[in-house]
Amino acid sequence: MKTIKNTKSICPECLKALDASIFEDGGKVYIKKECPEHGSFQELYWSDYDQYVRAEKLRCDGDGLNNPRTKTDKGCPYDCGICPEHKSHTALAIIDVTNRCNLTCPICFANAAAAGYVYEPTKEQVTGMLENLRANDPVPATALQFSGGEPTIRKDLIDFIRKAKELGFRHVEINTNGLRLAQSVDYCRELKEAGVSTVYLQFDGLTPEVYKFIRGVDLLDIKMKAIENCRKAGLHSIVLVVTLVKGVNDSQLGDIINFAVKNFDIVRCINVQPVSLCGRLPQKERDRMRITIPDFMRLCEEQTGGKIKISDFYPVPTVVPVSKAVGA
Repeated sequence: MKTIKNTKSICPECLKALDASIFEDGGKVYIKKECPEHGSFQELYWSDYDQYVRAEKLRCDGDGLNNPRTKTDKGCPYDCGICPEHKSHTALAIIDVTNRCNLTCPICFANAAAAGYVYEPTKEQVTGMLENLRANDPVPATALQFSGGEPTIRKDLIDFIRKAKELGFRHVEINTNGLRLAQSVDYCRELKEAGVSTVYLQFDGLTPEVYKFIRGVDLLDIKMKAIENCRKAGLHSIVLVVTLVKGVNDSQLGDIINFAVKNFDIVRCINVQPVSLCGRLPQKERDRMRITIPDFMRLCEEQTGGKIKISDFYPVPTVVPVSKAVGA
């Protein structure tokens, strides 16, 4: 066992900030922390040590902002807002316009029913958030995602999109489960006309069983209908967003990639998000479903017959030195 570095984490029981260590053992990377009240926790962090080292070598911090809006008080995760601790500008701003949803996905943590209250900022509050993001210096935010909950529940979502475009956001996307889009081509047209650049579509696989496990209901036909309605409406930019769960849909990555290729006229990207296992889930359940970035990369190579290789993947900050050189 070799300690790589020390960091901070939180207790999954009481959410108290804890000292933590990241270490290598058996070619894998783990994170370990200990809470005085709830004991020791150890989690798989990266399933491939070599890929972790490669990603760390390519890591590069940005320069942050000249005008942070809040002061550092207790530090992450307790402080909130654009504070001096931020290492880069806002690449993609995300505004949650509601925590209500028209689904009750078992894996979701943006859940009004579970939270016990409804979060829904007013039109004036959303406008204030947009103006705040555009005031970032030296780089005003230019890319925006409206999220939730399910943002299409809001009848004034179209107004938010128009306001964002009016204020200068060049890229505006909506993060959606697709139910509303599957119901109406006209609604898809409204989104396009208001200025939506991309539909960030929840898309977990190509069989009913995957959706039944992850979302609690078979949504496959609805996903296909949402994609077709976007096509008819001229909304020709969809990102397929895959929540990846080991033993559930990890065998379908190749099929999802092939589906995207066959629908290249409208599908622009696949964004894979390994499931976040947090809270009071038993260790055995966490281990059963845990899947990490190196697992995803390896599965892509295996399931595409090497058309997509592990070496094709790079961490996002890889481009920072290039952008700094261009801007010099």
